[in-house]
Amino acid sequence: MIQWKRRAARRAVGIQILIAALLAGSGHAEPNAEIDFDAVTERARTLATSSFEEPVRIPDWLLEISYDQWRDIRFKPDASLWRSASSQFEVQLFHPGLFYDRAVPISVIDAEGAHPVEFSPGLFNYGDNNFGSRVPADLGFAGLRLHYPINRADYRDEVIVFLGASYFRALGKDMGFGISARGLAVDTALPSGEEFPFFKELWLVRPKAKAKAVTVLALLDSPRITGALEFTVTPGTQTTTDVRAVFFPRAEIEKIGLAPLTSMFLRGENSLGPRADYRPEVHDSDGLAIQAGDGEWIWRPLENPEELRAIAFSVTNPRGFGLFQRDRGFDNYQDLETHPEKRPGVWVEPKGDWGRGHIELIEIPTRDDTNDNIVAFFVPERPVTASEPISISYRLSWFADDPNRPPGGRVVATRRDAGTLDGVQRFVIDFAGADLKDLPGKTLVHGDVTVGTGDGAQGEVVEQQVIKNPAIGGWRLIFQVRPRGRDPIDLRAFLQLDQTVLTETWSYVLDP
Repeated sequence: MIQWKRRAARRAVGIQILIAALLAGSGHAEPNAEIDFDAVTERARTLATSSFEEPVRIPDWLLEISYDQWRDIRFKPDASLWRSASSQFEVQLFHPGLFYDRAVPISVIDAEGAHPVEFSPGLFNYGDNNFGSRVPADLGFAGLRLHYPINRADYRDEVIVFLGASYFRALGKDMGFGISARGLAVDTALPSGEEFPFFKELWLVRPKAKAKAVTVLALLDSPRITGALEFTVTPGTQTTTDVRAVFFPRAEIEKIGLAPLTSMFLRGENSLGPRADYRPEVHDSDGLAIQAGDGEWIWRPLENPEELRAIAFSVTNPRGFGLFQRDRGFDNYQDLETHPEKRPGVWVEPKGDWGRGHIELIEIPTRDDTNDNIVAFFVPERPVTASEPISISYRLSWFADDPNRPPGGRVVATRRDAGTLDGVQRFVIDFAGADLKDLPGKTLVHGDVTVGTGDGAQGEVVEQQVIKNPAIGGWRLIFQVRPRGRDPIDLRAFLQLDQTVLTETWSYVLDP
């Protein structure tokens, strides 16, 4: 639930934990005060009453190293936190440098208190780099990653990473890293420029011996907002991250993005034009899924547009949204290095009512696959002011596929071309899943296609048919649209049998 009210201060009752001697080369530090989510919330509230201070940057020379040099700096596995403990979780840490220009204090909480994890260059192997001796002894860490056995019992896999600003990313069984989440988005894609909140401090709650989940606490800061976040990470076939957060604006914010997701889309089966790339498709996600408050499921295929584009889907109390990678066939990517077919999708499931607002999808033009150019988040309708904190809770699910999202028929492919008539665009949309496979080929399945506002002012459908597609065990909707004018056209389509809706709603914006 998003709460727009001042919360009463509550006494911090901390779970306190000891880290002594867990890191080779680290000293013993005196414990901090009791720390739990309430205590971090009070820190964020207090921080918001003072002016923002820029964090201390790491030495400039470390920011000038190359990507390969930074990758060659490896944390020593034998120095992992909790490696020798009875818990199946362990923690490794990241070295600052390149893009990561600030250090974040990291502490471990156990029954005896919160204990800082001390940095030492001796915790890292610097590979072929010759600058290890120049690294300051008190440099600090850039972030952390949690490990847990999700693919096989005798190996602790990398499960979730907290690294850079307020970014974090996770994966489930048999997946590779791709899409990221963030703690908060501020003024994304506005002319005034985006503000990037960052994790000012992180705390790890040491799990018990047989724990299946681990908790991470974070203090967030930026020029106009602070916040406290709690992440409860449960690894598995679908890894879940339960998030609760309280944000304290220092000033009015024009646009705030809650539960933001960030991904990459260079080209897909719906992309037109020539390509100088042996890979048929290049993306970490291929569509935005939304379940509106009334239960309707919407699928919006992603694009790499010519110009920056922001699309808003008005919702009241959304049941969920996410960026998915539905295309799981290797043949559609042909990438033996990054395996996009193994990228996770992420589903945001609100806890409680989020009220009125919109899901915003931002698509940023990109010429290569090194840039994350896709962003999605929830924007509340109510303005953000300095006098009202924001409380929000939700669950993130990281998965390869889930037949219940949506439970009915789904879009599995969107293709388009110049069509067979003058001045048209042809769309070929494949639907599969649920009961579609069992419908006989002679069934009169109907495609409901809407162009523009419904009055036909933006364009018209000049041809339409629905046919069985036995190759996928589903059905194919084909239609051609003739635009009227040069304005973008909103398109919507779904399949139905008599009066029964069989599929989610396909949504698209056509630029004539």
